[in-house]
Amino acid sequence: MIIYVKRRSIKIILGCFVLLFAALFAFDKFSEVSITTSAEITNWGLSFKDKGKSPVGNATPEYLKKYNSYYIGNPDEKIIYLTFDAGFENGYTPDILDILKKHDVKAAFFLVGNYLEKHPDLVKRMVAEDHIVGNHTYNHPDMSKIADMESFKKELNSLEELYKQITSQDMPKFYRPPQGKFSEENLKQANELGYKTIFWSLAYVDWYVNKQPTKEYAFEKLIPRIHPGAVVLLHSTSKTNCEILDELLIKWKDEGYTFKTLNDLVASNNL
Repeated sequence: MIIYVKRRSIKIILGCFVLLFAALFAFDKFSEVSITTSAEITNWGLSFKDKGKSPVGNATPEYLKKYNSYYIGNPDEKIIYLTFDAGFENGYTPDILDILKKHDVKAAFFLVGNYLEKHPDLVKRMVAEDHIVGNHTYNHPDMSKIADMESFKKELNSLEELYKQITSQDMPKFYRPPQGKFSEENLKQANELGYKTIFWSLAYVDWYVNKQPTKEYAFEKLIPRIHPGAVVLLHSTSKTNCEILDELLIKWKDEGYTFKTLNDLVASNNL
């Protein structure tokens, strides 16, 4: 009788394990699906698994492409798409532009309304030197909390209008969500306005003005993690980025990388 009870207990325990495994497997598959179809508010995120290989985003390239959204280029081509975000000017952009000019690298600068208002001459210089000025919204809000199209449109169109006043040109239709916060509805809204939403496949913590990373830390994050088709996000407000950029571009070139623009990124994803 005692043996029978033990065997029965073992069977019950084994049965529980089977049910638990099945539940975990089902949850994992559900999570995998939700990554590619979720309409929920999402913080853009990446998982780096192998050195020098493309990271995995928390939305697939196939899903993003439905809404003209991108975070990476061709994983078989050693090309880098260099982008900068700037919520304000911290005094480093002129030097950054000098370095880019020295290396004949064209970048994209995602700017907000405050930047265009206070530094129109720098905006004009970016345009004159064939860099892309992208839309980072006028007020840099959490766009994932904006549900109605009119409010969403106002954030982008207000910046477009100011850009045209400054440059006499239409703003390139590239949009980067502030803080990388988005929802499926946001992707649809941007697409309806003719925008390509641009995330990134490589970045590091460089935005704290009073807690800048060391040169060594920056290289530790940016060199091993570079990968074919990388969309690199740096903040032009970073003192460290300004100080390392010349050497960083040389290091990447020495590894066989070349640089292209976001127009090329979109083209490579639509071949």
